Order: sequence, then structure tokens, then C-alpha cells
Amino acid sequence: MTKKKPAALLRRVTAYATLGIGLAITVMNAEAQDAIGKRVAPCMTCHGKEGRATSDGYYPRIAGKPAGYLYNQLRNFRDGRREQYPLMTYLVQHLSDDYLQEMATYFAGQHLPYPPPQVATVSAAVLERGRALAANGDASRNIPACMACHGKTLTGVAPALPGLLGLPRDYINAQFGAWREGSRRAAAPDCMGEITKRLTVEDISAVSAWLAAQAMPANATPAAALDGKLPIACGSMPQ
Repeated sequence: MTKKKPAALLRRVTAYATLGIGLAITVMNAEAQDAIGKRVAPCMTCHGKEGRATSDGYYPRIAGKPAGYLYNQLRNFRDGRREQYPLMTYLVQHLSDDYLQEMATYFAGQHLPYPPPQVATVSAAVLERGRALAANGDASRNIPACMACHGKTLTGVAPALPGLLGLPRDYINAQFGAWREGSRRAAAPDCMGEITKRLTVEDISAVSAWLAAQAMPANATPAAALDGKLPIACGSMPQ
């Protein structure tokens, strides 16, 4: 039997050790991902498998939303800035910031197919009004376009601006209602709270109908950054 030279043997041992470490890290990462997946399973009772939800109802999709946005909303529920929803409050009231961040990061990483959009049940005129507000806003009333903050494709902007497509119309209307009543708030200055005050009920109905009827673009991931500055100061995404 030919004896291996020490240098060759050392290289082989090093290669095996490196491979073993790599496999161990892969296994550990998979186990860690599986662990957080199990810990957030209660969220999926309402928000759907992997947080993808459906295109109708009152539960929003949380899969693929910017991690900063999800983290802010979890904190808002925990700290009483969002509308009082007992189940959400119960789930997060004793969780640390680090835990909430871990949850947010998990769901932000779930990039899954979207269901077909809702079929519009309003007139073409109402849909056009909603599209105009979403794309252009209304300068005469100092209402910025939805696209000015939530991105040109309305799929959100990292790290903390959510996408507006793929959400049920009932949910969108409910959130506008919560802002109007003051039961939903965000870190000051509360930009959405201020914008909602400038919208009429008809504006909200038109925007929600148009948004809910839009199909998701092929690339539904949030934009990496805004093209310019926010049109209104927003405490959830300071510049």
C-alpha cells in the first residue's frame, strides 16, 4: 500500500473538515428556519399558509412584505397604536423587540405566488377615480399619489413601506376606517392618518376597489429604495 505524503493527507483532511462544517451549518440554518416556522404557525391561522392569505376577507397577506413594515406593525399592536384586535394583542403583548423582528424577517422572506385579484363590482368611472388617485393623487387637496410612497408598482419599498396590491378590498376599507376614527395610529408624524383625513368616503371606496382589482406584477418584491423623497413626513420611514 502506498503511503500518502503528509501534505496531501493534510489537504484531504482539511477538505473533508471544510465540507463537514459546511454541511453542519446548512443543517443548523435549516433547523433554525424550521424552528421559527413552527413558532409563527399561530399567525397562519388567520393570515393563511405561510402568511399568503387570500384575495378576500379581512386578513391581509403578510408574506413578502418589507420586514421593517411587519416589525413596525407588530410593535404597534403590542404597544397599543393599532386598532384593538384582541387576538393580535394576545399573541404579541409579551414578546420582545428581537422576537418581533425575527417574526417579521421570517414572513418577509416568504415570496409566494399571489391569488388572482378580486373582480371589480363598481363602475368603470369609480375604478378610474381610484386609479387616478393611486397614480397621481390630487394636488388641489394636497393628497399624494399612492405610488409616490408605496412604489411605482405598488409592491412596497424597503425597509418599511408595504405593498398595496394583493390585499382584500374589505381589509383596505377597514384600515382607512381605523385611521379616520383614530383607532389605528403609527409613529409620529402619522402620514397615513393625515392623508386619510383629506380623503372622502368616495375617494376611499374608489381607491380600495381599484387596488383590489389589480393583478400582481411578475416581480412582486418590494423596491430597494424610493426614487425620491417621500411627499409627506412619515414617522414609520424617517429620511
